[in-house]
This record gives sequence, structure tokens and C-alpha cells, in this order.
Amino acid sequence: MTNEPPRGQRRDAGSDPTEWHGHRIVTEQDLGAVFDEDGDPAAELRARRKRKFHGVVLGALIGLLVLAAVVAQGISAGWINLPRSEARPAVESGCPAGPYLYQSPETVTVNVYNTTATPGLAGEVAEALKNRGFSIGVVGNSTVNREGMTAIILSGPDGEPGAFTLQQQIPDTQYIQDDRDDASVDVVIGSGYNNLVPVEKAEAAAPGPISCPWKSGQPSEGAEAGS
Repeated sequence: MTNEPPRGQRRDAGSDPTEWHGHRIVTEQDLGAVFDEDGDPAAELRARRKRKFHGVVLGALIGLLVLAAVVAQGISAGWINLPRSEARPAVESGCPAGPYLYQSPETVTVNVYNTTATPGLAGEVAEALKNRGFSIGVVGNSTVNREGMTAIILSGPDGEPGAFTLQQQIPDTQYIQDDRDDASVDVVIGSGYNNLVPVEKAEAAAPGPISCPWKSGQPSEGAEAGS
């Protein structure tokens, strides 16, 4: 848009350059005044809102930092106690001393696992234990093995009497306690296994501790397993 008059016409000297034949001519200054955010009420309102929001966020962050510092100081000083969850009992690393009595085989549930290259060994041992009255649970294979071991007996605390009873059936077993909640007992057969001890000898076992030769290097004193 220009302030120059059409060709062939002159602009009167001293006339307003922003008017032409009674019409207002929009100048660059007018456009700048319209689009200048500093003079826009809506823009000013948005700016105030942004400043207010930033102030709130900054205040909240400062409050959180102060609260964290107070809590840390309270915990360190001991006047703030946080609730603690009860830790699960750790696996018993010692050898249960007992003494334990020989249990009726019908009350002992046994899971049998084979770690050797002999196929069907777990089923064979499970059948032999079943013939002696033991209740058989899982029969399968396992990757746990120690060179030359006869068998590993595993149970939770409730299965200690059953583990003692099972140790009387298999010589030179190694006992390990885990954290299971039931009274079941696992038998993990190794490459040193040959056969069960005679049933008469197993049933004649005197009360005693569980045998842990893996821990002491030799069977516990008084244990029948391993004899």
C-alpha cells in the first residue's frame, strides 16, 4: 500500500499523507501497533500466567527439597522411624542337630530327581522307596550334581524329621536345607548311588541328628546314614 497519488494527480501540499479522498491509509506504524505483543492484552495475560506457573513450580521444588532435608535429618537423628518389612528367614546353613525319630514312611512325601546319565534312575529309586511305604511326589531329572555323590537330601524346617528318615534309606547322603514351607523332601540322585540300604537296618535307626558330611567332611557322629 502506498501513499503516492494516482498518476496524473498531485497531492496537495500540507495534506495528511495518511488520508486519501477521505479514507484512512494504514501505515507500517499502525500495523506495528496492532501486532506488538507488548500492547496486546491477551499476550500480557498469557505472560502473567506463565510467570505465575513458574513461580508455583519453583516454590513446590523448594518445598520438596526442604521436606527431604528435614526427613533425612529426622531419620539420622532417630526421631523419625520408617516402617520396615519383615525379612524372610534365611536358609539354614548349619546342620540340624535333632535328635530325630524314624518316621513312618507313609507320612513322608518324597520327590526324586536324577542327575546322572543313567536314564530312568529316578523312577527306579522312586519305585524302591514306594515299596517301603513312602509317598512319592515328583519324579524327574535335575542338573544339580557333585562328582561321586550318592544323593542330596533337601527339605525345609518342617521336613527335617522326614529328611532324617530318608537318610536312613540311602548311604552317604548330603543334606541341604531350603526355605520351603511344607514337609516334603527331595532326593537328588548322583553318580555314586548304588542301592538302598536293607530295610531292616533303616527301620532300626536310633534317634539322632541329620547327617551333613558335605559340611563337616565326615558323617555327623551317631548318624546311621553313611554307615
